[in-house]
This record gives sequence, C-alpha cells and structure tokens, in this order.
Amino acid sequence: MNALIISAILGVIMMFSGILLKQKSGVRGIAIGGLVLVLLSNVLEMNGTHFFNVNLHGMMEFDHFSLLFVSVIIGAMLFYFILSARDMEKVGGYYAEYFALLFFILCGIVLVTSFKSLLILFLGIEIISIPLYILTGSDKRNLKSNEASLKYLLTGSFSTGLMLMGIALIYGATGTFDVAKMKLGLSEQPELLAIAGMLLLLFSMSFKVSAAPFHFWTPDVYDGAPTVFTAFMATIVKAAVFIGFIRLFGDTFGGMAPKWQFWVAVLAAATLFIGNITAVFQQSVKRMLAYSSIAQAGFMLLALFAMNQDAREGILLYSVAYSLATIGIFAVLGRMNDYTFEGFNGLARRQPLVAAVLTICLLSLAGIPLTAGFLAKFYMLKAAMAAGTQFWLVIFAVLMAAVSVYYYFRVIQAMYFKEGEANVTVSAGFKTALVVLAALIIVLGVAPELILYWLYF
Repeated sequence: MNALIISAILGVIMMFSGILLKQKSGVRGIAIGGLVLVLLSNVLEMNGTHFFNVNLHGMMEFDHFSLLFVSVIIGAMLFYFILSARDMEKVGGYYAEYFALLFFILCGIVLVTSFKSLLILFLGIEIISIPLYILTGSDKRNLKSNEASLKYLLTGSFSTGLMLMGIALIYGATGTFDVAKMKLGLSEQPELLAIAGMLLLLFSMSFKVSAAPFHFWTPDVYDGAPTVFTAFMATIVKAAVFIGFIRLFGDTFGGMAPKWQFWVAVLAAATLFIGNITAVFQQSVKRMLAYSSIAQAGFMLLALFAMNQDAREGILLYSVAYSLATIGIFAVLGRMNDYTFEGFNGLARRQPLVAAVLTICLLSLAGIPLTAGFLAKFYMLKAAMAAGTQFWLVIFAVLMAAVSVYYYFRVIQAMYFKEGEANVTVSAGFKTALVVLAALIIVLGVAPELILYWLYF
C-alpha cells in the first residue's frame, strides 16, 4: 500500500512540476528521488512498517511475494530512469508528463501484483495500458509512432473486451469477484460458464504479455514507439503483467489446472517457436528485440505451466535478469542513429566499455552461463520438469534457447568482428550506470540467492 499511494501522489506532483520547474534536470531529479522514496517505502512495508492504514475489504493482499516483486520492479525502473531519462527529452515537449504517466503505470503494476478481486485485476491492467497508449504515440512527428499507438489501442481494447466478458462469465459461475471465495475445479464437472470465462481470461492476458498467437501487435508497436518507451514496455510492464497472469491462474483457476495446463504448454511452445524463428530473419536490432521479447515471454509461460515453488523463484529471477539486460541494450540503442545490425559494426573499437556491457546483456538474454539469464532459464526448465508432465516442452524450450543464440550473437559479431564507423555518445555517468548494471547481471548469475533469499525471509 505504501508504494501504491506514494507513486500515485508522485504522479500528480510530476504533472505540476512541468509548470513550476523550467529546468528539465530538476524534473528528472524529482522523478529519480521520488522513485527512491517509493522503493524505500516498499522495503519498509516488507518489514512491517505501514504508512497508510486502509481497509481494503479483501480486494487486495500485500503478501511477501507481491511486495518483493514490486521492490524488484521499482529497482529495475530506477535503472531505467538513470539510463534513459535524458532520452525522453528527445521525444517531445511534455517531459514532466511522461514521468507522471510512468508513475501512474507503477500504480497499476502494484494493483496487478496484489489483487484478490477480479475487479482490481481489471483496474490494474487498464491503469497500465491507457498511459502506454499515450506514450507509444508520444512522438507525434513520427507516422510510425502514430500508427503504433493506434494499433496498440485497438488491439488493447479488444483484449480488454475479452477480459471483461471472461470476468462476467466467472461471476455468473461463482457469484463473486473474490478469488478466495471461488471454488472452481473442486467439483468433478465445473460449469461451462467457468470454463468459458477461464478461456477468455487466458486469451486476454496472452494479448497483454504478447504470447503467440496473440502477439501480432507486438513487433509493430515496439518498433514504432519511441525507443525509450519501448524499453519500458518490453521489460517492466511485461514482467508485472506476467505476475498478475500467474496469480490469476494460480489463485483463481488452480483447481482446474488439469484442464488448462496442456493448452498453456502449447501456448508456450508456439510463443517460443514464433518469437525465436522470426527474430532470426530481422534486419533491425530494435525489431529483433521485439521478437526476442515474444520468445522471452515463451520462457516466462513455463512458470504459468508449472505453478510450483520453482516457478515462483524462476519468474522472480527471470524478471530481474530479463529486465536489466533489455533495459541496458535499449539504453544504448536509443542513443544510436542506425538500428540495423550494420549500425553496430566496429562499436567495440570506438566504445569498448559500452560494447562489453552490451555483450554481457546479450549473453544474459541468450542464457549463457555465469549470467543471470542462464540461471533464470535453468529455474524455468527446472519448474517445468518438476511439474511431471509434458517433458517435450522442456526439450523444445532448450532447442529454442539454442536458436536464440544465433541472433543475439549477430550483434556481438558486428561489434567485435566487423569494420565500421558505429559510435554512440555517452557520458561518464551513463557508463558508470551501465557497468553497475552489467555487474548485477553477473553477480546474480553466480549468486541468485541474493534475490531468492528474500522470498523466505
């Protein structure tokens, strides 16, 4: 509750800071300082310090897992602000308003990760989605940005309709929105209304996390949106919606797992296949990362398929590893003029430190040992194995991870083994933040208990 209310207040403050402050550095300082305050307040709540005493009437539950995940998300968001906040100045003239929208999205993330009522889940998803529609089209001079925003709005509205219909059917089957009071799957033959509602919610949430075959909006939206906001959409937002997805099916439809587990396995396999195979043929690094995010969603779906303790540990570690690596890559990409693979030719010669950090991030996304991405994928595969069914899915996921190595290494090859004039202008502070980010990726690849420890204490 601390993070929810303080981030909402900060969103309002950021709206007015654009009027009161003329210097963009002041706006940026308030945003970063405010986010640090949100992080501290959430950590304090994990230790029992509650700033606000609000009767939630059982509609939300701030348990240890949700609070820990929100802390992780805020930490990733802090890195995002430090690395990419300056790049928002290039998008348009509403600098403070961009930060306000990001803080409002953080409010939605807290709702989605802590819901105990389907109504709160719906509100959280919409509070996340509506500001994203605006941020996607924030580069008004760019037709691709306008097209991406419209496409995102139309597909997002369609998935919202599916979600509302699914919630209505679940309410018709159970007579309640409270997931704790639903008794789905306890009888041998669940009502058809409940099954139909579950399928509609599965489809709508698959839209939100860009799982195949509901991924078709993702490449165009990620490619058309300003790069600085694509980084936020592809990492922090996706990880948060996945937690809501897992909580929904674990808490609400856990008793019906035998009826949906196989279809989630098929969904994960299709997402892995389409994301990885299509990424191989891309000529733009930004578009390749869009398809890569689809492939990464396929690995995250293994946690939904497994629904065990290994899955909880895996999705937490995966969220950290994937978010940090992708934020680092997009931070550098946003400062380059050429997004093609050729645009990275010779970068290691001109900016060796930046190239080294990019290499670590790409190796983590590929799942190479000694990076956080390797252990994240390992935990996902371990969770799927522990589920005891659908072993073919584990083998298929390993094969798709091997395919992903090809297109990630194309960037590394361009930086180190090809001649070119690639260059990126970065400050000393930017390089320092990149080094810290890369160090975290390696440290978590060696000692994941630094994060997982807090699940149990």
